[in-house]
Amino acid sequence: MLTLENILVLMLLATAGAWLWHNHGLREKALERVKQHCAKLDLELLDGNVALKRIGFVRDANGRKRLARVYNFEFTVTGEQRHPGTVTQFGPHTMQIELAPYPFEIKPPPPGDNVIEMNQWREQHNRWRN
Repeated sequence: MLTLENILVLMLLATAGAWLWHNHGLREKALERVKQHCAKLDLELLDGNVALKRIGFVRDANGRKRLARVYNFEFTVTGEQRHPGTVTQFGPHTMQIELAPYPFEIKPPPPGDNVIEMNQWREQHNRWRN
Protein backbone atom coordinates (compact mmCIF):
# COMPACT_ATOMS: atom_id res chain seq x y z
CA MET A 1 0.00 0.00 0.00
CA LEU A 2 1.27 3.46 -0.84
CA THR A 3 1.72 5.75 2.07
CA LEU A 4 2.07 9.51 2.00
CA GLU A 5 5.82 9.14 2.63
CA ASN A 6 6.22 6.79 -0.34
CA ILE A 7 4.32 9.18 -2.60
CA LEU A 8 6.51 12.08 -1.42
CA VAL A 9 9.70 10.11 -2.12
CA LEU A 10 8.42 9.13 -5.60
CA MET A 11 7.53 12.75 -6.35
CA LEU A 12 10.99 13.90 -5.25
CA LEU A 13 12.66 11.25 -7.43
CA ALA A 14 10.50 12.20 -10.41
CA THR A 15 11.31 15.89 -9.90
CA ALA A 16 15.04 15.16 -9.67
CA GLY A 17 14.86 13.05 -12.85
CA ALA A 18 12.97 15.77 -14.73
CA TRP A 19 15.49 18.39 -13.57
CA LEU A 20 18.42 16.25 -14.75
CA TRP A 21 16.73 15.65 -18.12
CA HIS A 22 16.11 19.40 -18.52
CA ASN A 23 19.75 20.21 -17.65
CA HIS A 24 20.97 17.71 -20.23
CA GLY A 25 18.92 19.47 -22.92
CA LEU A 26 20.35 22.85 -21.92
CA ARG A 27 23.88 21.44 -22.02
CA GLU A 28 23.26 20.15 -25.54
CA LYS A 29 22.09 23.62 -26.62
CA ALA A 30 25.25 25.16 -25.13
CA LEU A 31 27.39 22.60 -26.95
CA GLU A 32 25.69 23.34 -30.28
CA ARG A 33 26.18 27.09 -29.82
CA VAL A 34 29.89 26.63 -28.97
CA LYS A 35 30.36 24.41 -32.04
CA GLN A 36 28.83 27.12 -34.25
CA HIS A 37 30.99 29.82 -32.68
CA CYS A 38 34.20 27.80 -33.08
CA ALA A 39 33.35 26.98 -36.70
CA LYS A 40 32.74 30.67 -37.44
CA LEU A 41 36.16 31.61 -35.99
CA ASP A 42 37.91 28.64 -37.66
CA LEU A 43 38.75 27.03 -34.30
CA GLU A 44 38.55 23.40 -33.29
CA LEU A 45 36.46 22.45 -30.27
CA LEU A 46 38.43 19.87 -28.32
CA ASP A 47 36.81 16.75 -26.86
CA GLY A 48 33.49 17.79 -28.41
CA ASN A 49 31.89 18.70 -25.11
CA VAL A 50 31.13 21.40 -22.56
CA ALA A 51 31.30 20.83 -18.81
CA LEU A 52 29.10 22.53 -16.23
CA LYS A 53 31.26 24.85 -14.14
CA ARG A 54 28.58 26.38 -11.95
CA ILE A 55 24.98 27.45 -11.62
CA GLY A 56 24.62 30.89 -10.10
CA PHE A 57 23.42 34.44 -10.49
CA VAL A 58 25.01 36.49 -13.27
CA ARG A 59 24.16 39.99 -14.46
CA ASP A 60 22.44 40.16 -17.83
CA ALA A 61 22.71 42.94 -20.44
CA ASN A 62 20.23 45.07 -18.46
CA GLY A 63 22.21 44.72 -15.22
CA ARG A 64 19.70 42.43 -13.51
CA LYS A 65 20.92 39.30 -11.78
CA ARG A 66 19.50 36.14 -13.32
CA LEU A 67 20.05 32.45 -12.74
CA ALA A 68 22.61 31.23 -15.27
CA ARG A 69 24.60 28.15 -16.14
CA VAL A 70 28.29 28.56 -16.93
CA TYR A 71 29.98 25.82 -18.95
CA ASN A 72 33.69 25.33 -19.62
CA PHE A 73 35.19 24.02 -22.85
CA GLU A 74 38.57 23.87 -24.56
CA PHE A 75 39.55 24.79 -28.09
CA THR A 76 42.66 24.86 -30.22
CA VAL A 77 43.93 26.90 -33.14
CA THR A 78 46.96 24.88 -34.23
CA GLY A 79 46.16 21.51 -32.71
CA GLU A 80 49.12 21.78 -30.34
CA GLN A 81 47.88 24.01 -27.51
CA ARG A 82 44.66 23.90 -25.51
CA HIS A 83 42.91 27.16 -24.71
CA PRO A 84 40.00 27.50 -22.26
CA GLY A 85 36.66 29.09 -22.94
CA THR A 86 33.34 29.58 -21.18
CA VAL A 87 29.76 29.89 -22.33
CA THR A 88 27.09 31.51 -20.13
CA GLN A 89 23.46 30.61 -20.66
CA PHE A 90 20.19 31.93 -19.27
CA GLY A 91 18.01 28.91 -19.79
CA PRO A 92 18.24 27.94 -23.47
CA HIS A 93 19.52 31.38 -24.48
CA THR A 94 23.25 32.04 -24.80
CA MET A 95 24.39 35.24 -23.15
CA GLN A 96 28.07 35.19 -24.02
CA ILE A 97 30.93 33.03 -25.14
CA GLU A 98 34.34 33.98 -23.83
CA LEU A 99 37.59 32.69 -25.30
CA ALA A 100 41.00 32.96 -23.70
CA PRO A 101 43.59 34.88 -25.73
CA TYR A 102 44.92 32.70 -28.50
CA PRO A 103 47.36 33.15 -31.39
CA PHE A 104 45.87 33.68 -34.81
CA GLU A 105 47.19 34.32 -38.26
CA ILE A 106 46.27 37.56 -39.99
CA LYS A 107 45.32 36.61 -43.50
CA PRO A 108 45.77 39.22 -46.25
CA PRO A 109 42.69 39.90 -48.32
CA PRO A 110 42.49 37.89 -51.52
CA PRO A 111 43.55 39.76 -54.63
CA GLY A 112 40.63 41.05 -56.60
CA ASP A 113 38.96 44.02 -58.18
CA ASN A 114 37.59 45.34 -54.90
CA VAL A 115 41.05 46.09 -53.40
CA ILE A 116 42.42 49.48 -54.34
CA GLU A 117 46.00 50.50 -53.65
CA MET A 118 46.34 53.75 -51.70
CA ASN A 119 48.64 55.34 -54.31
CA GLN A 120 46.15 54.56 -57.04
CA TRP A 121 43.32 56.10 -55.02
CA ARG A 122 45.32 59.26 -54.33
CA GLU A 123 46.13 59.67 -58.03
CA GLN A 124 42.48 59.37 -58.96
CA HIS A 125 41.25 61.81 -56.33
CA ASN A 126 44.08 64.39 -56.45
CA ARG A 127 43.53 65.18 -60.11
CA TRP A 128 40.45 67.20 -59.22
CA ARG A 129 42.38 69.41 -56.79
CA ASN A 130 44.85 70.74 -59.37
